[in-house]
Amino acid sequence: EIIRIAGSTSGPDTDWVAEEVPVALVYNGISHAVMMTTPTMLEDFAVGFSLAEGIVRSLEDIHDIEVTDGCRGGKNVNLTISSEAFWKLKEHRRSMTGRTGCGICGVESLEGAVRPTPRVPFTQTFDLQHYERALNYLHEIEELGRLTGATHAAAWVNVDGSLAGGAEDVGRHVALDKLLGLRAKQGWPEGALVISSRASYEMVQKAAMTGVEIIFAVSSPTALAIEVAQKAGITLAAFCRRGRANVYTHPERLIGLGEQA
Repeated sequence: EIIRIAGSTSGPDTDWVAEEVPVALVYNGISHAVMMTTPTMLEDFAVGFSLAEGIVRSLEDIHDIEVTDGCRGGKNVNLTISSEAFWKLKEHRRSMTGRTGCGICGVESLEGAVRPTPRVPFTQTFDLQHYERALNYLHEIEELGRLTGATHAAAWVNVDGSLAGGAEDVGRHVALDKLLGLRAKQGWPEGALVISSRASYEMVQKAAMTGVEIIFAVSSPTALAIEVAQKAGITLAAFCRRGRANVYTHPERLIGLGEQA
């Protein structure tokens, strides 16, 4: 319930707000990270986070996932991972209690903040005749966002321009993790990633860790994100709006770019 002020009038009304809860990712009984998230698609979030952070190499390293209630209204996502993956996690363990959508807070050193990025293969292209259709999918995915204005969305678009699936969350990093986890579970190898947020270093890094070759971001990129995309071989476009975009790296994957330009 709210009091809505509209010009010279005011009165009682109601509003929708997005729920935000602490979610702990627990690997083999040890809590590794606590993120503030929207409590939906938590298994997908755990898978995507684990892949994007390099905790596991593939779904085969994840043996089981169980979501349980935690203290203070939070959730625990308990993952059982392979002994090899868990040993590597303990070697590089960090504790992250982050604010909403925090990407790298809590890392123990600068070396931990900026990690080596793998180079993705050149196996995919995207026809720009599907470009505006791809951007429109973000509005379809943001069901909670349309009510609250408080979420970010990430979508996976097939090469034929159809929507494979998407995710939303109050945190842009978490929305991406959820989408990457869903993509891994559903086996969507080909296509393009569309995100409603800016393209920061962490977003491009997560994409590279999971083999994403093409990124369309609605908002701006950072200099480090462009540098990482260039080195990783990722096609990065930002400021994506209807009828326009800035392509920063590896434009050769985009079919019809000359005609659009």
